[in-house]
Amino acid sequence: MLKADLHIHTKYSMDCDTPLEKIVARCNKLGINCIAIADHGTIEGALRMQEIAPFPVIIAEEVLTPVGEIMGVFLKEGISSGSSVRETIERIKEQDALVCLPHPFDTLRRLRLSELELDALAADIDIVEVFNSRSPLQLPALKAQAFADKHGLAKCAGSDAHSTLEIGRAYVEMPEFKDKDSYLQALRAGTITGRKSSLFIHFLSVWARIKKAF
Repeated sequence: MLKADLHIHTKYSMDCDTPLEKIVARCNKLGINCIAIADHGTIEGALRMQEIAPFPVIIAEEVLTPVGEIMGVFLKEGISSGSSVRETIERIKEQDALVCLPHPFDTLRRLRLSELELDALAADIDIVEVFNSRSPLQLPALKAQAFADKHGLAKCAGSDAHSTLEIGRAYVEMPEFKDKDSYLQALRAGTITGRKSSLFIHFLSVWARIKKAF
């Protein structure tokens, strides 16, 4: 069985300065043996992590659209930010990759679409992140679970770690997988465990962003 934290950031994100080696060490300490690296606007960190990690690393990316973020999973190439949700989904699908909604109902980071617009997208969505440790309120998680159940979508969870302190605060215990299709099956058979991170953890992201700006 895998213990998979499916939303982690590295120093390749603009708001994170965590080295890859420290992520690997922390995962080994906690027994996390599968991760998805989902940096903002790049897959470079994920590709490098895949070279050094002793466990499976999923290549993902959080792509910023005008109305919020869409995550591509099992990407082969990075996807530039700024395109519409529909265009972003098309570019993910062109790579035969999976479309995931990260923290879709988070109060501050939600996907700014109406319920009807979200329902219209559901046929092109593969996965919904139903627990994100950086989302402080419980209601967004309940809404995400309800949306996934309504449309029969696979569910995932992740710490959304921007520091080693956060790694493993949310994970999915799931069977091993070989490709994107068996990954979806494994998610459906998985069990989600999650704890909320402190609100103060967001200051680490702000500080990392400031350091990189100067």
